[in-house]
Amino acid sequence: MVDIQGTLDDRFSSVRDVLATNLESGADVGASVAVFVDGEPVVDIWGGFADVERTRPWERDTITNVWSTTKTMTALCALVLADRGEIDFYAPVARYWPEFKANGKESIEVRHLMSHTAGLSGWEEPMTTADLYDWDKATSLLAAQAPWWEPGTASGYHAITQGYLVGEVVRRVTGQSLGTFFRTELAEPLGADFHIGLPASADGRVSNVIPPPPADFAALGAVDPNSIAMRTLLNPLPTVEAVWTEGWRRAEIPAANGHGNARSVALVQSVLACGGHLNGRRFLSEAGCRAVFDEQSNGPDLVLTLPIRFGMGYGLPSEGMPIGPNAQTCYWGGYGGSVIVVDLDRRATIAYMMNRMESGIVGDARGFSIIAAAHEAIGTL
Repeated sequence: MVDIQGTLDDRFSSVRDVLATNLESGADVGASVAVFVDGEPVVDIWGGFADVERTRPWERDTITNVWSTTKTMTALCALVLADRGEIDFYAPVARYWPEFKANGKESIEVRHLMSHTAGLSGWEEPMTTADLYDWDKATSLLAAQAPWWEPGTASGYHAITQGYLVGEVVRRVTGQSLGTFFRTELAEPLGADFHIGLPASADGRVSNVIPPPPADFAALGAVDPNSIAMRTLLNPLPTVEAVWTEGWRRAEIPAANGHGNARSVALVQSVLACGGHLNGRRFLSEAGCRAVFDEQSNGPDLVLTLPIRFGMGYGLPSEGMPIGPNAQTCYWGGYGGSVIVVDLDRRATIAYMMNRMESGIVGDARGFSIIAAAHEAIGTL
């Protein structure tokens, strides 16, 4: 039997059982699960190993690269600034970032960046993974290029670019990088062990992500190398080996290189779940939290080729993605399987972070099984 560490309310034993089953079957190598209700942990568990050789146990403070789950942290930063009146989601991006208006982008609004509808899902110029470590290069190229489709008419998942786009607006408004703003305004006040730009002092606690099976891009309907999907996902396509490097860890890639565990993700996102007030501090108003549900798109995504419903920075429930029993629920996840669900009606967050990646971009059965078990248990509270 696999040894599951941590604590949980007895009513959430089914959540522990799902994690144990995943670890015992080999579906997971190492993973953590957290459920917070009213800002307090009712589940905080972990198990398995931090390395593919299974020699190093996954510990309480083990962290890993969570890929696009990072986007929820970036979105929360923007929501905080919008609530303060420093950003207007319906204002042109060029109000804050004048160079951005080049090449016919004068009418693109901040909300288009938040909802993957800006038409800038990838770079026109060839990019390498190392180029992602160069903030000025990544952002200046996006500012100079033309959109790939009419902004606001459809979503096309901005897999890597969204972090630079939103992050540059944050930098122009605050004078701070996205990672610094997140650290000083959210992570440090909350005591959350989540990092966008990992300090060297945390390297020893990192569990390197384990490569997934080879991705079948044809299954995405992206067989045309000139399609929006292929241009988005392959320029560049960061390898898992690159994620193990110091260059990746130290950089700020606010759509993809956040490092944390389930506890830290669930804690930070509890700010949203709890109406902006957590641990005796108000981070944003209840109205500012509910801005998430301002629907921006609902239909087939040009990159993911799946029907996706986007609000302001988060995915929203839809017929194809019934992520929870309540309408006031939002979510997102990361390449390989990590996922966070935020239920504002029940003031709850559900987080699953792991090291063994599957090939899916929008989650897989491991996380969804944990979400289902957690929702059922929350209903008994």
